[in-house]
Amino acid sequence: MTDWQGLENKYFMRTFKRLPVTIVRGEGVRMWDDNGKEYLDFIGGWAVNVLGHSHPVVVEALTTQARMLMHTSNQVYTVPQVQLAQMLVENSCLDRVFFCNSGAEASEGAVKLARRYGKLNLKGAYEVITATKSFHGRTLAMTAATGQAKFQEPYMPLPEGFVNVEYNNLDAVKKATTGKTCAVMLEPIQGEGGVNVPSADYLKGVRRWCDERNIVLILDEVQTGMGRNGTLFAYEQFGVEPDIMTLAKGLGGGFPIGAILAKDRFAVFKPGEHGSTFGGNPLACAVACAVFRYILDNDVVGNCRRIGKYLFDSLERLRAEYDCIVDVRGRGLLQAVEFNAEIAETLVRDCLQSGLLLNAVNPGAIRFMPPLIVGEGEVDAALAILDGALSKVEKIKSP
Repeated sequence: MTDWQGLENKYFMRTFKRLPVTIVRGEGVRMWDDNGKEYLDFIGGWAVNVLGHSHPVVVEALTTQARMLMHTSNQVYTVPQVQLAQMLVENSCLDRVFFCNSGAEASEGAVKLARRYGKLNLKGAYEVITATKSFHGRTLAMTAATGQAKFQEPYMPLPEGFVNVEYNNLDAVKKATTGKTCAVMLEPIQGEGGVNVPSADYLKGVRRWCDERNIVLILDEVQTGMGRNGTLFAYEQFGVEPDIMTLAKGLGGGFPIGAILAKDRFAVFKPGEHGSTFGGNPLACAVACAVFRYILDNDVVGNCRRIGKYLFDSLERLRAEYDCIVDVRGRGLLQAVEFNAEIAETLVRDCLQSGLLLNAVNPGAIRFMPPLIVGEGEVDAALAILDGALSKVEKIKSP
């Protein structure tokens, strides 16, 4: 048998801390490795595979469009791109769309758009306030925007123009705002930072502040968008509307695509001021249309709410049983369990051996991001495996 992990070690840059498993096939919420072993996937491609693996509507859209037209430049119109733009605008509070290839590109483009607005309307203001424990992507500028030192330190000095302040602290946003500020960029619920849910009035307060100062509110919904938190977009749960919003991950259901959405007033790009060779190509847009249509027509968001509550309640029962669990948090099917010790990676590896993929979002917490089509039976099976791994940890800790 080919040693794929050994070959990766020989040829690939050391950029990923991988689990020791080589996945070759997926279907629904399950995947199989090169030895034929089955796994429940509660990572979901880092919140990407909203319809699970190889969903028939995704496969059909991909193959049908591939036979017709895969790519052409944005020098011409294409039908799937316009169809997807229409769907996004008609199902959100935004008015205009630009397509790119990833969440990092979407965040980068959103900041460019906000800076362009600042140049045109705010006397050249260019600074963007972001939050600590945030994550906005891995380009050099988005590393500066991401308020986590572990991502920033290897690349100092970083591009200027970003101010990181404490998340869920409105006063910190106000104190950081100056005449140079053009925007505030936040995740409605922080994903990579540990699945941190803000207080009910935080985003409303930021929205009011942005209105008072005539600055842009950017909501990064790369991880929370497309139904992940139990509404189509997370902003709906907090009673606010963004001026600019970014999407990626679940938008393509596994196919790479990102998007910047903006209200008319803030969609200030002019021809030639932004672009993307592959952004909005017919193949990506056709797949995203199929994913979006399936979500809307099959109550996928409703399933996310129901199963999200079931998952949360089940995790709370585990919390009552194990002293090492100190918090269960999240909404919909983006949730985390926090521990009183750095045991997350041990638990993830123990669960892997028993056929469950989880994510150690930090040394003391694990994150759950299963496909939005997951059912109660799969949640039960996953938490039975986690229960077994937790019992091993408790035994090790016992005198």
